[in-house]
Amino acid sequence: MSYKITNKKKLNFYIKTYGCQMNVYDSEMVAGLLTDKGYQNTTNIDNADIIIFNSCTVRQHAEDRVVGRITFEMRRKTEKPSLLIGLIGCVAQRVGKELIKKIHGLDFAVGTDNYKALPEIIRTCMAEKKQITSVGQNKNENYKNICPLRNEGINAFVTIMRGCDNFCSYCIVPYVRGRERSRDLEEIIREVEQAGKNGFGDITLLGQNVNSYHFGDCNFADLLGKVAHIDSIKRLRFVTSHPKDISEKVISTMAKEDKICEHLHLPMQAGSNRILGKMNRKYSIEHYYEIIKKLRKAMPDIVITSDIMVGFPGETEEDFQKTMSAVKKIGFDSAFTFKYSPRNGTAAEKYDNQIPEEIRLERLQKLFKLQEKITLQKYQEDVGKSMEVYVEQTSKKNKNELSGRTRGSKIVIFPGEKSLIGKLVNVKITNSTGWILRGKI
Repeated sequence: MSYKITNKKKLNFYIKTYGCQMNVYDSEMVAGLLTDKGYQNTTNIDNADIIIFNSCTVRQHAEDRVVGRITFEMRRKTEKPSLLIGLIGCVAQRVGKELIKKIHGLDFAVGTDNYKALPEIIRTCMAEKKQITSVGQNKNENYKNICPLRNEGINAFVTIMRGCDNFCSYCIVPYVRGRERSRDLEEIIREVEQAGKNGFGDITLLGQNVNSYHFGDCNFADLLGKVAHIDSIKRLRFVTSHPKDISEKVISTMAKEDKICEHLHLPMQAGSNRILGKMNRKYSIEHYYEIIKKLRKAMPDIVITSDIMVGFPGETEEDFQKTMSAVKKIGFDSAFTFKYSPRNGTAAEKYDNQIPEEIRLERLQKLFKLQEKITLQKYQEDVGKSMEVYVEQTSKKNKNELSGRTRGSKIVIFPGEKSLIGKLVNVKITNSTGWILRGKI
């Protein structure tokens, strides 16, 4: 059924997003869907008639966090009985049916392939006062012709593909987001063009593995080249890249196109080939080193960041030391470091030799301290350099200062006028404090 709200008073919806950039984009897409059907977006939860939590299930802590928040917000129904509270995203996809039964007052749980049904689900919940679960997967759903409703700013995410075919043994994503499918090339181009015209000059292309994008005869390198030529944008980035799929053509396109930033997030995960094999990552550490070598040869100033995991089942002290050695050898500008977290339904959950929590924590601390030292050194090396900075906003701590990002996505604080927001300026770096650079125009 297709409908629009005809009430004189528009109903307000509030969306709280947890997790990755893909969830941020999905929330914007859902906001666009609901707005098109006559609902009104609010950034104040107290004004909401419908509260929606977009959830992440990549680790148990993330899942527990959103479930705790939902439970806490149920108190609002005492004051406003007509209020609807719903869950969307990966947690809804994974355990939505169970949570509907478990959490009294949770009105709906909608999975990652069912957002188009949300307006009708909300209408039914309100009219019939019943709980609804919609978590069926659709391998063809790409949410075509939906215009995301973005908050004000200059940075925008654009999803180019959904799902994942890699099935890393520790990862729940393929089970909750489905199999890989690429979006229509022309639709991506139109969305990026419009985002640029709306003032979002810094675009990040999103996918679980962007390097495997393929639509017709267009691969990811081709897509990068086409998007980089869109006049309305100033910068172009992308995440996430899988080391087994990044091609020399992607590297050469990055080096050739001025709008593509010299920054690559390339998850290494481990420095031990034995552990990489158990993770089902499908590359060796030697292959990873070769990619880094090619990237730095093509773009000497490239900023490389990564994801690194410790405490994977069966990880010996020797395996862990190989990861530490790889981190030292590569010298990431920064990295997300985390301990293995078992996820129900993944292959790794059933592996023997699960590492005790205290050892996982100990190894995580050692890795974190090593990477912190490298990161601080990398930032210190930027002092004295002149860098192109895209001005994003006024500094949160000083209204007379501005905050922006380098092409390598490092934050820079410097004195300047508000009129510079949204513009590219050259800033000489004068100081480095932790993960922040300071400078002057």
